[in-house]
Amino acid sequence: MGVKSVGEKYRCEKCGNEVVVTRAGGGTLVCCGEDMKKVEG
Repeated sequence: MGVKSVGEKYRCEKCGNEVVVTRAGGGTLVCCGEDMKKVEG
């Protein structure tokens, strides 16, 4: 799943790091060697 729009939130399942997208450029976000999971809400 790639980043699609500004404002999306993602979380690392291993360390809990969270990211809010400020500029959507596609691709995937990676932390601790794994793709980050999109957080709903």
